[in-house]
Order: sequence, then C-alpha cells, then structure tokens
Amino acid sequence: HGACAGFPRTLGQAEVLDRICELDLVISLNIPFETLKDRLSARWVHPASGRVYNMDFNPPHVQGIDDLTGEPLVQREDDKPEAVAARLRKYKDAAKPVIELYKSRGILHSFSGTETNKIWPYVYTLLSSKIPPVVSDEEK
Repeated sequence: HGACAGFPRTLGQAEVLDRICELDLVISLNIPFETLKDRLSARWVHPASGRVYNMDFNPPHVQGIDDLTGEPLVQREDDKPEAVAARLRKYKDAAKPVIELYKSRGILHSFSGTETNKIWPYVYTLLSSKIPPVVSDEEK
C-alpha cells in the first residue's frame, strides 16, 4: 500500500524474481520525497472503531474529528511525518541497487511526476508499444 507497493524492493527479491521469470520491462516512478511524505502522513484513525481517514482522499467533515462519534482522531506512530521520512530513506537505499541492475540491463523506464493521472498516459503509451494488441477470434 502506498509508496512502497513496488516489487522487487531489494536486490535479494530481484534475484528471486530472476529465477522465476525473465523481465523485459521495468517501470520506475520517481515521485518527489516531499510528495510521498505528505501523502503517507495524511492517514488518521479513530482508535475505537478503526475507521481510517485520509486528509487528501476521504477527510473527516471536521478536521481531526471522527464523523460518527465526534471523538478525536489520532495518527499512528508509523504514519507520523518523521517515521514516514525514515521509512522512505530506508526504502530508497534498498531500492537503489535494484534500479541500477535493471538500468544496466537496458530494461528500465523511469517516469517522474506527482500525480498518477498525469504519469499514466506516458506509462500507457510505453506499454502499448511493447504489448501486441489482443485480436479476438472474430477478427482473425
């Protein structure tokens, strides 16, 4: 979930993946550190019910207050900005050799931006150029 949903994240995982299949295309999304930190820190919870709010995507009606009970929302320790920043730095260090590996094989394609809907058309175009169109039986 979130920024660290990518795979493989470490060199060890990349080696395991190599044994299973041969990759011919790897996509790397370069999203600014601050953007990731803000997004990942946007999660707040209502402890009693486990209801989760995201300040960007589904904020509570009143900031910091649970919609149903009116009780205060809290941020989990690992969602606090400092903890998220530390997690991102650790992730970046582990992912760097993986990026270098695929770059050296000539199969890495990098895309930069802050919004999925702006990056996606470029990713889609790349994938469309690599994957032959599916032809239905009727068209054959």
